[in-house]
Amino acid sequence: MTSTSYPFDDTVQLSQIMPTQDDNAPIVGNNYAANVGINGNDSQQANVSTFSVSKKRACLTVFILLLVNLLNYMDRFTVAGVLIDVKHYYHDLGNSDAGIIQTAFICTYMVFSPIFGYLGDRYTRKYLMVFGILMWSVFTLASSFIPGDYFWAFVLLRALVGIGEASYSTIAPTIIADLFSKHQRTYALMVFYFAIPVGSGLGYIVGSIVAKWLGEWQWALRVTPLLGVICVILIIVVAVEPQRGMSENSQVHVSNSGLCTDIKDLIANKSFMLSSAGFTCVAFVTGALAFLAPSFMYYSTKFLSQMESESSISTTFGGITVLAGFIGVGMGAWLSRTYKRVNPRADPLVCAGGLLTCVPFLFFALFVSKYNTAATWVLIFFGETLLCLNWAITADILLYVVIPTRRSLAESGQILMSHLFGDAISPYIIGLIADSLADNHSNSKLPSVQFVSMQTALYLTTFVCVVGGAFYLATAIYVEQDKKKAEKISHGGIGGLRSDQEVRVAFTDGDHHEISTAS
Repeated sequence: MTSTSYPFDDTVQLSQIMPTQDDNAPIVGNNYAANVGINGNDSQQANVSTFSVSKKRACLTVFILLLVNLLNYMDRFTVAGVLIDVKHYYHDLGNSDAGIIQTAFICTYMVFSPIFGYLGDRYTRKYLMVFGILMWSVFTLASSFIPGDYFWAFVLLRALVGIGEASYSTIAPTIIADLFSKHQRTYALMVFYFAIPVGSGLGYIVGSIVAKWLGEWQWALRVTPLLGVICVILIIVVAVEPQRGMSENSQVHVSNSGLCTDIKDLIANKSFMLSSAGFTCVAFVTGALAFLAPSFMYYSTKFLSQMESESSISTTFGGITVLAGFIGVGMGAWLSRTYKRVNPRADPLVCAGGLLTCVPFLFFALFVSKYNTAATWVLIFFGETLLCLNWAITADILLYVVIPTRRSLAESGQILMSHLFGDAISPYIIGLIADSLADNHSNSKLPSVQFVSMQTALYLTTFVCVVGGAFYLATAIYVEQDKKKAEKISHGGIGGLRSDQEVRVAFTDGDHHEISTAS
């Protein structure tokens, strides 16, 4: 029996234990035991296939997924960047009606996420993503041609965009999880989740600038479809489809179980459920701010008698969001890794700290908005930075407390939960509260009335941040044991193995493993 050396420490290795000399050498991979029979105490030899991915190919795959995620969030928030123009075009929509645009998109996005999560655990993920990107590109382009008398058709097409995005968002993180492990996974997820704030910010910037240059807000929706087609080609030609669980160093195959079994296991996973509840609060707050903050700041400047255009405000907010995203996501990953050296529960504690410390910044940003615009922008920047600490860490928590064959379903479940009770309803709820307050005035459309009503309604986000922090603190109680449980199943679990059997796995030579059981 040969020995296996560990050439890298865990700050540079990508989970699979094999040496690398150059960019084309395989650095991640896994040997799977195919259809291994377990019969009492019999030892068996099983031939398995070896799948490996070069460093260059793995990094290129993450880069492509980053580009698609940037487009994903650019497309999602382009409408927010030109929302005042959209409201005027569709006959002076109210805040609640404008909120329905985003709510319709999020509703279909969250409903179809579990479907693609189920498919993503069982079928080729590359082609599911290709299907989704093509769908959202087509429907986004089509929505830019809807006449002003057919607002319902515009809402319908924006809703259909959510189907395409659901296929991508549920699957892409699981591909990263299969390519990287440990600290490398955290860094890869950090890169991937840069796209959320950065893409959102670019959505405001690109959308508002294109609309201003070309004179019509509809042109803002015609940018991402072309880029989406380019990304489809890159995924087909360059991106890799790794084997599920490849980065886990498992010497046995963890097979798919039934859907009902998967759902029951996920519901029983306390770390998954509590972190998803915390992330739902993050989604509620970010969804409300992302969709309504540019309009709120526009009314704030009018209240202060400042001559600011919607385009300049959207560009400023987009720039702040991009910068806050870079700093926040990177800081979250760094804090997680640093604190984890002394506390294995660091991840949920960092998330809780980010949410709780952003509360005073959001509160005072809303409070000073009727006095000073520059101070408001500064406070919004710090608040967004602290909110962004959570993105990559929450994804990492999910990936290490859930076994490989349930990760797509878990991603989709988290998406369903976070959007159903988060950003699917927050723009509409806050818009509805603002409209109710504005209706108490004789002229509810005045910018000063709109500003005060939206300011009051947005105070709700600070309370939700506190609730989210509490959920993450509760996650810290269970995260260690749930992680160990998932690792035990991934590294040594065999479908159908009795609880009184012990699994022993050892390297022999070449592509062979010795697998035996003992009662």
